[in-house]
Amino acid sequence: MSGPPGMTVREAGWRDIPAMGEVERAAFDDPWSEATLWAELAARPRRHYLVATDGSGVLAHAGLDLTGEVADVMTLAVHPAARGRGLGACLLEELHGLARDADATSMLLEVRADNTVAHRLYLSRDYRLIRTRPGYYPGGVDALVLRKELT
Repeated sequence: MSGPPGMTVREAGWRDIPAMGEVERAAFDDPWSEATLWAELAARPRRHYLVATDGSGVLAHAGLDLTGEVADVMTLAVHPAARGRGLGACLLEELHGLARDADATSMLLEVRADNTVAHRLYLSRDYRLIRTRPGYYPGGVDALVLRKELT
């Protein structure tokens, strides 16, 4: 797997969990715990997690749940200091490739309605709104459920 210039994308391993936790805490108001990340990595082969690094550490990570024809994006987190370098788009495209390789025909994800940067990324990759989950996130923020057809 390749990444943006100076970056490497690879499968996440157990040793990446502390750094993934740091990215979660920096990126989100309601981050996943390291225990949750452990559980996610333990759910292989159904779950796939990727990290993006620049040689100094993990800057971003993304996860995918493969359950048949529909693949779910579990998380996509980019450290705020690393945003604007194309890491989110790169990781999302890698997830699309993994889903296609597993014969998935579509992708689903949920994004906070107030996360306009992520929403723009998903729309630029042909995700479409299929429903809203009112008050899904802490603080009463709605979740937008988006779907992309893989062709």
